[in-house]
Amino acid sequence: MSSKVYCTAQFKPKPGKEESVFQALQALEPNAHREDACIQYTVTRKIDNPFADGTSYPIVFHEIWADRASFEAHCQRREVQAFFANYVEAEDGDVEDANVCVYTDEPADFDAPKL
Repeated sequence: MSSKVYCTAQFKPKPGKEESVFQALQALEPNAHREDACIQYTVTRKIDNPFADGTSYPIVFHEIWADRASFEAHCQRREVQAFFANYVEAEDGDVEDANVCVYTDEPADFDAPKL
């Protein structure tokens, strides 16, 4: 049975604030990579491509965590909470909108082996 948690966190910066938001998110990467349960933690920018012309916010974090408890512990770290408080929740923050979702790779009716 897989216990991995996949997180996609999208950010829409306020006009003119894309570089500020991207740099602030990049600053979170080194310490996240130090967390034992962090499998992947990468901030990316949307680029134009004729084979992938869907709609998305321009900055996206792609995260994979070993399990749900580790992901939730990561979310409670001071620097992660400070990012959301200062950039997303603050009236004068640089982020206009954020969309953070978590996923599993298990089917809803997965018949996990009993060990």
